[in-house]
Amino acid sequence: MNEMARPSSAGGADDIVLPFSLDGADVRGRVVRLGPMVTDILHRHDYPPAVGRLLGEAVALTALLGASLKFDGRFVIQARTDGPVDLLVVDFTTPGKLRGYAHYNAERVASVAGDGGSAGLLGVGHLAMTVDQGAETDLYQGIVPLEGGRIADAALEYFRLSEQIPTAIRLGAGEIATPGAGKSWRAGGILIQYLPPSGPADLDTRDEGWERAMALFETVEYDEILDPGLAPERLLYRLFHEDGVRVTPPLAVQASCRCSEERIRTTLASFGPDGIAEMVEDGAIRVTCEFCSREYAFDPAEFAD
Repeated sequence: MNEMARPSSAGGADDIVLPFSLDGADVRGRVVRLGPMVTDILHRHDYPPAVGRLLGEAVALTALLGASLKFDGRFVIQARTDGPVDLLVVDFTTPGKLRGYAHYNAERVASVAGDGGSAGLLGVGHLAMTVDQGAETDLYQGIVPLEGGRIADAALEYFRLSEQIPTAIRLGAGEIATPGAGKSWRAGGILIQYLPPSGPADLDTRDEGWERAMALFETVEYDEILDPGLAPERLLYRLFHEDGVRVTPPLAVQASCRCSEERIRTTLASFGPDGIAEMVEDGAIRVTCEFCSREYAFDPAEFAD
């Protein structure tokens, strides 16, 4: 059910994606606000702060886009570059499970991250967005170039070239100090899209409703995206109350890895005797999940012919 966003002063719930629409305009959007779940993902690895911010932004972006899936499946963002962060992977499994991982060169990260930003961490490469509806269907994948910018810039290029949907995205991630609990991570973002009922054939980016929505969107501040005391509904009210903004029920998201002992056992069995022999160390085969850092141990005898 649609309802008007109301200007509550109370802090909003974390770990949600909140869809919204604007009255009288062909504009739809979503707000994502992440707290404990993104802290869970980032604390599984000792990421430098700049890498943590980059991965936090990627998790927020994946939640924003994955929440639009209308079927059971997965949405995956993967970046491969020649930059200090050479691999970045986040996947969203319906209805709202996320995991993420970044591979980086610590020395190169330290050399470019002095300004606290994340733009210099992604070098030249590509960003792939993959939709997986299951074993009985073909994968859909869109690939756009990465040229040393921000991950949101590459996502916007994807929508411009592949989907031809006018889109605006703002992302943020950072650490905050919590009294008595040390530091925790927050991440968030907001997305708006111009979606005329007749589809791309009727797109006109000079549309008054879209132009006004974009002008208001550009006023969003970084702190507003992350502020734990600012409910997403109140943020939307601040931006769009004069036009009328309606929200639908939020989607809850959580950190959840898809690794399992059975999945890894099946993968190991595909290597054959020679491959298995090379993996044995101190009488066991040990595998650590790159996403969640969980370690699995197997007896080599399980894979003997």
